[in-house]
Amino acid sequence: MERFSRTRCFLGEEKFKKLQKAAVTIVGLGAVGGYAAEGLARAGVGRLRLVDFDTIQLSNINRQILALENNIGQAKVAVARDRIRQINPKCRVDALQVFAAEESLDKILTPKPDFLIDAIDSLNPKIQLLSGAYRRDIPIFSSMGAALRTDPAKISTGDIMTSNHCPLAKHVRNRLRRHGIEGGIDCIYSTERVIFDYQGPEQTETPASEYEDRGRKRNVLGSLPTITGIFGLILANEVILRLTQE
Repeated sequence: MERFSRTRCFLGEEKFKKLQKAAVTIVGLGAVGGYAAEGLARAGVGRLRLVDFDTIQLSNINRQILALENNIGQAKVAVARDRIRQINPKCRVDALQVFAAEESLDKILTPKPDFLIDAIDSLNPKIQLLSGAYRRDIPIFSSMGAALRTDPAKISTGDIMTSNHCPLAKHVRNRLRRHGIEGGIDCIYSTERVIFDYQGPEQTETPASEYEDRGRKRNVLGSLPTITGIFGLILANEVILRLTQE
């Protein structure tokens, strides 16, 4: 009772019970997804499915809550599972070290979660995940670009089709329309203008993943731990509010 006493006090017993019964799937446990998982676990969400194929690298330490000197090289999902168990031993954690793609969507999205948080940054897998969840009628909150930003006051949430000034969101919107999706996917994005169009030369961090040739390679972009962390915590906060609304 004491572990979540502040949350119970704020939400009330009935709404807190909704969190305890809720199941949320988080795809991508990097700079944004790791903080989203942290926020949901500390709020008392009863079941979390964590999906990420990657391992923790030294270059993750500047911005990823899971990355520490003593877990370099370990699977992100395993590190996150162990951390969440330390926060809430009663939380049911499914750790899936799989790559998000069309052929893995049934495994990722079954059983159907109450909410999906998309925190992946590769464009092709992102579109496949979003369109697959949309077709399955799963409520979605998706993260757009947090890198290169410095102003937390310019972070906004809303339907992906009404987002603006985010180069990644523009590409996602265009690709979703090809799948016949014209709205119904909520996202977090920044209206801060950046000079980057997601179409330039691509570079990937090393060591290369076994999935390096899948979809679009991830660009190495500068980012602050503050902005990416805020993105993740806002995602968690939005999901908490949606799960507990009457």
